[in-house]
Amino acid sequence: MSSRLPLFALVGRPNVGKSTFFNRLTDTRNALVLDLPGLTRDRQYGRGEFEGRAFRVTDTGGLFPENADGIAKQAEAQARLAITEADRVLFLVDAQAGLMPDDRAIAAQLHKSGKPVTLIANKAESRAREALAEFHALGFGEAQTISAERGEGVTALLCKLSAEMVDAPVELPVGNEIRIAIIGRPNVGKSTLINRLVGEERVLAADQPGTTRDAIEVPFSHAGRDYLLVDTAGVRRKARVEEHLEKLSIVKTLDAIERAHIVIAVADAQAGIGEQDAKIIGLAAHHGRAMIIAVNKWDGLAEDQREWVKSEVDLKLPFLSYAPLHFISAQHGSGLGELMKDVVQVHEAVQRELSTPDLNRVLQQAMQSHQPPAVIGRRIKLRYAHQGGRNPTVIVVHGNQTERLPDVYKRYLANEFRREFNLRGIPLQLVFKTGDNPFKGKKNILSARQQMKRKRLFTRLKAKRKKGDKK
Repeated sequence: MSSRLPLFALVGRPNVGKSTFFNRLTDTRNALVLDLPGLTRDRQYGRGEFEGRAFRVTDTGGLFPENADGIAKQAEAQARLAITEADRVLFLVDAQAGLMPDDRAIAAQLHKSGKPVTLIANKAESRAREALAEFHALGFGEAQTISAERGEGVTALLCKLSAEMVDAPVELPVGNEIRIAIIGRPNVGKSTLINRLVGEERVLAADQPGTTRDAIEVPFSHAGRDYLLVDTAGVRRKARVEEHLEKLSIVKTLDAIERAHIVIAVADAQAGIGEQDAKIIGLAAHHGRAMIIAVNKWDGLAEDQREWVKSEVDLKLPFLSYAPLHFISAQHGSGLGELMKDVVQVHEAVQRELSTPDLNRVLQQAMQSHQPPAVIGRRIKLRYAHQGGRNPTVIVVHGNQTERLPDVYKRYLANEFRREFNLRGIPLQLVFKTGDNPFKGKKNILSARQQMKRKRLFTRLKAKRKKGDKK
């Protein structure tokens, strides 16, 4: 994230439309939106552009001037941090509800912060401007009226803020960072892991399931590399996913998996590897994402408990034998250095270009060591291979009767490719195609130099034949 871009923080009471406004400014649907107070809890960062100029915006969980306790208190702490790091605060109030006591309390806090504040009256579709005069009492002048849902008034607001924006090209190229989705059941320590890696209380971490609801993106740098960590909501058993909010959280988790370079699947060593762990991890593997398994809360376990957890991993996750396995303590930071080293190596494997000559060399070596079986008296022949895609890595193998190739031989080939190209952590996909050589029948277009060489060769052959006839 470029520090040269101005950062606007969205604050206000819960349910005044901050997340809807965030999605409008960033032209995304990254923030969950539901008519439920307190839905947003963590800071959510986004990037917006207006007429060639760029800015950053932070969505917050809202301020709770009174009766803030538990997670609400932590969410308010996140909002206060957003105010501290912001260049400007965009203070949203609800035009439909009118001026509320909590609005006055929040305004008092913002005056103490010393930050420049723009007062925004959201949901102002049907209210006359004179009806909004009551918000003058907050001490920030006349409120800018908008409808975040419909987009009304947003352009006029951005025009007033554009002087603080910077030219869009100063932003670092998009996509240079390594995107890592952190997945797992509720309360396995995903948020704690992110906070330990980043070095601050960046996302909420509480000893109760369901603390994280949204998919929160957290940029950070480590050992000269840029990363984007995505903290996801814990995926529960289907029988427990009844609320609309829970279903939205699952959708966000699936989207985070789909967009990630690497997935770190976090499991709880003290609870063991359960059926739900296997389903969540299998889901990420099905999407073809590179995978690292991190068994958390490893510290303090007796040796017999550790041996039991290792056997559980082998028993419940046999389909992930290719994935690096780490035993860590997110709370104390043990094992995280080795974890990040594997993140770098796995990302390099994800981005690796596999040349066709090298793939064919490995294919031929594999067949020399272990020939494909014969089917109905005919031996299956595999002719050549080429790369068909990355993330997931796909290798296309052409031959005859490939549809009859046993699964055990397919796994053998996948292991050979993975070993030769060091594709650690990659759920390698092999695609087998039966048919003729795709280059068969295609005319090779010769260059002018090749045509001259061919003409000289034919001339020599013709002369040699004439000489032979004379003898």
